[in-house]
Amino acid sequence: MTSGDPLLSVVVTLVDGGSVMRRFLDAVTNQVDPPALDIVLPYDASVAAVAELASEYPAVRFLDLGEIVTGRPIETAAGQHELYDRRRAAGLAAARGDLIAILEDRGAPRADWARTVVRLHQELPHGVIGGAIECAPGDTLNWAFYVCDFGRYGLPFDSGPVTWVSDVNVTYKRSILEETRELWQERFREPIVHWALLERGETLFLSSEAVVEHERPTTTLGVLLPERFHWGRLFGHIRAMHMGPLRRAGYALAGPLIPPMLLLRHGLTQRRKGHLARYLKAAPRAAILLAAWTVGEVWGTVTGRP
Repeated sequence: MTSGDPLLSVVVTLVDGGSVMRRFLDAVTNQVDPPALDIVLPYDASVAAVAELASEYPAVRFLDLGEIVTGRPIETAAGQHELYDRRRAAGLAAARGDLIAILEDRGAPRADWARTVVRLHQELPHGVIGGAIECAPGDTLNWAFYVCDFGRYGLPFDSGPVTWVSDVNVTYKRSILEETRELWQERFREPIVHWALLERGETLFLSSEAVVEHERPTTTLGVLLPERFHWGRLFGHIRAMHMGPLRRAGYALAGPLIPPMLLLRHGLTQRRKGHLARYLKAAPRAAILLAAWTVGEVWGTVTGRP
């Protein structure tokens, strides 16, 4: 830590917990030459077991939110996503730092991550700086999931202004978050906050230097398909808030074209990154995941319901 460093708050999104959370906490509490860190881990009654880690990680603030009531059952993907949103919002409200980051337990930061994001915020005027998301070794299905969700953030890429950054690896200057507090004080939903910032003239900057390693536990299509549908429906609901009836109808009519277009787009992206052979092997699984997401997104867009 150097003199004059800002305090960096890290809000941790608990998704898997268990060994995944241990891997994450080991990474974030063992940064090389870190700035002053304020690590906040919000949790609720449904994942209360994570508090057992508190004695092992005294540098982490375990924030007990009690019971959270969700609009859909917490056993569903939609209910789980709402829990993530509400935990993040509580963590942001509790953060003390001049800089505030959101990371996910599946995305362990590389050893220089904290030092790097502080330097980037000192060098750049932008209020929002996202980072790279690399895929840790895994099976073909997990890599297909990674490509569909995070492929654009995989190395290599040129750093610069973008229209998307991911809340799996993003940092904010406090002033920017304070300007948008009314949008996230109940639920932090990345598209709503970032679209509002873009409309206000803010720049989203994506850096290849701040890297996390995303690792999802081995799973099955039976788990991923309803998750993809419900998360796509939530995104479609958010999109509908920014669309009139005619645009929503047009999007619905274009729905059948979206999965093949996305499959091609992801393929071109992975070819540029040098992963074409791996992508072709994963493409059949990616196509199924993209179809499930698109059905959910179209449903959410047309109905306007999360």
